[in-house]
Amino acid sequence: MEVFIKILQVITCFSLLVLVHEFGHFLFAKIFRTRVEKFYLFFNPWFSIFKFRIGETEYGMGWVPFGGYCKIAGMVDESMDKDQLKSEPKPWEYRSKPAWQRLLIIVGGVLMNILLAIGIYIGITCAWGDSYIKTEDVEPGFMFSEVAHEIGFRDGDKIISVGGEYVDNYLQVPATILLDEVREVQVERDGRPVTVTIDTKHIKSMLKDKEFISLRMPFVVGKVMPGGGAERAGLAAGDSLVAVDGVPMRWFDEFRTAFAGHKGDTASVTFVRGGERLTAEVPVSAEGQVGAYLAGTNLAAIYPISTRQYSFWEAIPVGCGRAFTSIGSYLKQLKLIVSPETEAYKSVGGIIAMGNFFPGEWNWLSFWQITALISIMLAVLNILPIPMLDGGHMVFILYEMITRRTPSDKFMERAQLVGMIIVFGIVILANGNDILKLIFK
Repeated sequence: MEVFIKILQVITCFSLLVLVHEFGHFLFAKIFRTRVEKFYLFFNPWFSIFKFRIGETEYGMGWVPFGGYCKIAGMVDESMDKDQLKSEPKPWEYRSKPAWQRLLIIVGGVLMNILLAIGIYIGITCAWGDSYIKTEDVEPGFMFSEVAHEIGFRDGDKIISVGGEYVDNYLQVPATILLDEVREVQVERDGRPVTVTIDTKHIKSMLKDKEFISLRMPFVVGKVMPGGGAERAGLAAGDSLVAVDGVPMRWFDEFRTAFAGHKGDTASVTFVRGGERLTAEVPVSAEGQVGAYLAGTNLAAIYPISTRQYSFWEAIPVGCGRAFTSIGSYLKQLKLIVSPETEAYKSVGGIIAMGNFFPGEWNWLSFWQITALISIMLAVLNILPIPMLDGGHMVFILYEMITRRTPSDKFMERAQLVGMIIVFGIVILANGNDILKLIFK
């Protein structure tokens, strides 16, 4: 059921984004009285699930459930239909329109994706508001991953500034470090400020690290691993660990460190069960683990959650700001991807990665947040100056507007072919990464 819900969310999201994108081209084509021959959701090689005609345009749904297209008369596009170019240009064809009109027809798809993202962000802000834990409100400090430890962070560090700037939402700390190329993070450790310097050699590891920074949690047992040390010692779900070898502890990372000091041995663990304080000798594995999973914890009981609600009019500037911040962040991500030294291209994902964006159960807030983000991604990717993409067409039109020279039809055909090779190469890379991750995970 979880896989089905993810697939349903992916198809729903991409169907909406494709329809909105292609409608942008369609709308401006109609405004400038340019004939639209076909408007399709999904691709339809050989046959369509359904189709109908209204006026000059055939509308339909294809059977290949990815993408879609808006076929505009007199335009060399990914369909590579060259027959129409053998005749003299007709007044209703794309190639007969002034350059500025053709430019708007091309930009229409990207513009609509950005407007959709803005609309979604406004709606999210108005309906759900903001709820998050401020960095400055995390009094116990944070827990860090092994990668963060290698960089120089320590469990219990409080984040003061990242690159000299305060980051209000602690979840944005890793992204700020990566995207803004931050090399210094100031933390408070044992009551004094400490500067953690980030060497560029750690960037590759950070890109793969999903647990770089997290909130410190009490060690309440969620479940025990069959045959593990916790089960053999009699620990059970709901037990609250409070000490190791008589040393009082509260946070999960403190117990993790203590168990690491008892690898292959036993640790005397004190825990609370039903209000009663008990002690057990718990076998610790050679890896320093006891085979107990952390239980989910009510964050609001430990950390203050900042919440703000917005009226519709207040949500408009906030939603617009979020959309343009997302655009800037995604452009920075692309910069990382094309930098060979970061090896970020290995993290590029395809359909499976997109599916994993969505939760295993339907959640409207998550669905709209992810849809807005993918709409931004689609807009940015389409504006790249690659033939076949909207950005490639824009480059040729701008060249024409500047030089007063129109690229030949033969050049445009060859450019489309080159663009198809580049785009298919990116698709193969992305989905190939997905397959490799499935094989070697």
